[in-house]
Amino acid sequence: MTSICITARSIDMAVSWQLLPDIQKRANKILLHEERSNMTYNQFVQAVERKVNEGTDDDIAVCIHTAVKNNGRERKGIRLTKQGVNISPAIYLEEYYEQFRSGGTVEDAAGDILRLYEEISFSRSWDKDNISAYTKVKERIVYHLVNKEKNENMLTDTPYVPYLDMAAVFYVLFEVNAYGTAAMMVKNEHLKLWNVTEEEIYRQACRNTERLLPYEFRTMKEVIAELTGNKEEPGRDVMYVLSNSIRSFGAAAVLYDGVLAYIGCCLKENYYVLPSSVHEVIIIPESEAPGKKELAAMVADINATQVEEEDVLSDNAYYYDRKLKKLQE
Repeated sequence: MTSICITARSIDMAVSWQLLPDIQKRANKILLHEERSNMTYNQFVQAVERKVNEGTDDDIAVCIHTAVKNNGRERKGIRLTKQGVNISPAIYLEEYYEQFRSGGTVEDAAGDILRLYEEISFSRSWDKDNISAYTKVKERIVYHLVNKEKNENMLTDTPYVPYLDMAAVFYVLFEVNAYGTAAMMVKNEHLKLWNVTEEEIYRQACRNTERLLPYEFRTMKEVIAELTGNKEEPGRDVMYVLSNSIRSFGAAAVLYDGVLAYIGCCLKENYYVLPSSVHEVIIIPESEAPGKKELAAMVADINATQVEEEDVLSDNAYYYDRKLKKLQE
């Protein structure tokens, strides 16, 4: 079953307290604190699944869903499947769990998930015959970049193209909306079904990815200003961000034809590429960088302390040579 996997949004959750005598309030707070302290993530998922199930119609099945994501990370959440529809959202609950631990309730989480489902649910199925026919899917095949070593097990039954210490893997991109993407990973069995080669899939993905997910190249200050809602700070910016239009698996933009050469022309010098996550890379002109060894150490430290495990791309710092027109380790 094809699924759209969406990370739960961070939202402000207010706890509603019934008017009770002070002693009862204190007792309830103690009980809630103990509940939050003792409830594991798995128990929280089960509790949310029960509450969500209570709030859905009979034609919607709610179940606990476990998936192995990028870099072998296992994630557990809930999946809501509407009868007769073969595309369903899997909603992972880590952020809801943190909100629960900070004072939210299971009811808050379940209510928000039900509202989210109403916005993202699919009303129709993708035709299995269309998925089985290469001519029906080839215009929607795209690639992502992942770490080759960390995904060694996954790559045993998945077509891929090696790139430095990374690998380009392939997906059929069914749909893109404000909440995520509906996509099916291409496996070796699909190549046999479609009677196509790995090389043909890669050539098709090169055309499609640039068309469906065009790149964005902006200054770091522009990106921060947009994320924070503050005005861009004055002064010279020596760091840049390369991603795609939806900022999801946008690090793959380094593979786009002519993009790295174009950036070199803009900067008028060689530069370093720092894989800050699978979703974007950071560009630093060589004249502004401390050196490859120092940059690699910085990337490794940030990956270990600030980046989600499944979002890590590489601990390396890459160098782009304008004369060679090549990115190298």
